[in-house]
Formats: sequence, C-alpha cells, structure tokens
Amino acid sequence: MKKVTSLSALIVSGALVMAACGDNNGDDNNNNAPADDNNNAVENNADNNADDDMNDMNNDNDADDNNANNNDADNGEAGEAGDISNLQLGTGSTGGTYYPLGQEIATTINNNIEEYDDFDLSAVSSGASVDNISSIFQGEMDMGMTVHLPALNSLTGEGDFEGVEVDNFGFMGHIYPEVMQIVIPEDSEFESVEDLEGASIAIGPPGSGTQEAARLILEAYGLEEGDYEVYEEGFGDAQGRIQDGQLDASFGLLGLPAGGIEELAASADIDLLPLTDEGLDYVEENSGYAAFDIPADSYDFLDEDVQAITAYAIMVGSLDSIDEDLGYEITRAMFEHAEDITHPQGEAITQEDALLGSDGLPMHPGAERYFEEEGILD
Repeated sequence: MKKVTSLSALIVSGALVMAACGDNNGDDNNNNAPADDNNNAVENNADNNADDDMNDMNNDNDADDNNANNNDADNGEAGEAGDISNLQLGTGSTGGTYYPLGQEIATTINNNIEEYDDFDLSAVSSGASVDNISSIFQGEMDMGMTVHLPALNSLTGEGDFEGVEVDNFGFMGHIYPEVMQIVIPEDSEFESVEDLEGASIAIGPPGSGTQEAARLILEAYGLEEGDYEVYEEGFGDAQGRIQDGQLDASFGLLGLPAGGIEELAASADIDLLPLTDEGLDYVEENSGYAAFDIPADSYDFLDEDVQAITAYAIMVGSLDSIDEDLGYEITRAMFEHAEDITHPQGEAITQEDALLGSDGLPMHPGAERYFEEEGILD
C-alpha cells in the first residue's frame, strides 16, 4: 500500500515520506536543500500518482487488513485491538517538542499499562500533525500527536486534507499548548514578518502543523511561495543553519519554553520575531489559532513580550487498532502517571485540562469511558 500523508501534501509525497521516516538528518542533500530545488522531481511524481493516491485514500482503508474493524470505526466505535506488541506513536521531527515528549509519554504508558503483558508502544519521529493523522488513516500508526486544528480539518476533508475525510481516529487527551515561535538572528534587520521577503525560511516539514501555520502567517503579510526561499525542515535542522548563518528565519510550533530554542540561544545570539496586530487579525479570521503573548521571562534573551499565536497539542488514537478497553488503559496510564514525565511540557498533561482541544472531535471510546469515570466528562 502506498504511504499517503498530508493530502495537499500528498502532492509532495516524496518529501513527506522522508520527513516521516524517522531520521531527519540522514540525507543532508535532501533535507537541507531549498524546497524549490526538489519541487520539479516531486511534482512530476505527484502528477503521475496524485489520482492513484486519492483513490487509495477513498477506497477501503486497507481492506485486506482492516475490513473487520472499519465497520466499527465507521460507526464511531473502536474495533478489536490487533497486535499490541508493536504499536507506533507518531511524534514529529527530532529537533521539535513532539519527539522527546512523545518518547517520554510512550515510556510512561509502557511502564504503567495494566492487564496487557505484551503491550509495547514505540514513539517514532515523523512529519508531525497531518502526517500522523494520515498514517493512522492508512493503518501505519496507532497513535499520534497533532495540533487540534488539522485534526478538525481531517474530519471534513479541508485544509491539508482537501477532498479526503478521515474517520478512524478518536481524541485521547490534551497534551500541552503550542506556540508559534519565529526565530531570527539577533543582528538581523527583520522587524516584521513582512521583512522576510526574499529571505531563506524554514517553515517546518511537509505535513506538519508548523508548516500549515507558517504559510498562513506569511500569507497574512502578502508573502506567497516564490517570495522567499523555502526550507521544508524541522527546527532541529534549522537550528544548525541559523547558528552557521545559513538561514534567515525558522518557524516552529513548539512548547514554551522550547528546548531547541534554549539550546540554540546557548551558542548563538537570536531573537523572536513578533506578529503585528494586523497579522494576528488575519490569522484569527482565517483559522482557529488564537493570539498569545510569549512572556519576556520565557527565554533569557527576550527583553519584552512577543505577540504570537497558539493552539492545542493533543493525542489521538486509532479506532481500528486500539479497542475501547486498551484505549481506556492507555488514557489512564498517561494521565494518572504524567508526573513520571520529566519534559517541561509534561506538566501540562493534567486531568483538569484533559479535554482542551477536544471540541468538534470524536472521542475515542476508551478515553471517553475514562474521562466519564473520573468526572472529567459529563
């Protein structure tokens, strides 16, 4: 079966598979080249394969493997659990927040799951939000971390999921608030996103929430593809380029504070580029992102608050490979043992905030039962 991921990013499936393969630094020529250098080859492949990809997405959801479970998923119910000894949790690029946090979440769940002796959950790097949902849709992952907005788009076939409705995942809990942070060298002359015209910019991997939000922000200032040099890579790759003076700006939808930014600040002079009131208005009018002020004390290098946007990072799980009982146990282990997570964003995994980002999303039956028993959900 073909790997089908971001759905307008299906058009760049070659780049997306590389972003999702689990090693974002394995091929410097591919990962570090401007997107325009690779577009011709990718577009030629996409022209030949796009129709086939869309047909694959809309057919039988891997009928040979999943027919028995798909009937349940279509009804909003979880199918029977399959092989629980090799479950996959999709995270993000190795330099972002999802990957290290996802590693700890998987370890916490593995250490505290009950009544499932063969259970094993592995956190793997990926292209993040859109990629993770698409991989669940294709039966290639069992759980995924995502911004809540692409998850909403996937239900109706909008945004990066244009024309394809994803119906086999359920909400399993809020993880942490994500904040868009635009990193620039401190000695740059950029004062507004508008000044990035002609600049080299890392906008995040294909299929990531970062890239979707970055393009929207740039659009708010009249900048379209071709007005700047695009690098489709995660913050881990961009971090080294900024330090070496090879990149003008990097967009990252990250936790606050972001470990990667703190690491970069320890070896390079950097700053965060704020959004203007007009830019914020455009983003809020054209998406579900909300305005957010990054406090000046978030990083040592900041002198004042920085205007930005925020959304929710959430956990979703497959309705095909994770049944109600297993979903209950996973949710229970994640929320009742969140104190085992040492990553700073783990502090946001609380029962009190468990339902943030769930509005409009289907609930995984196992998570729903847990939330009801705990009095979190009426």
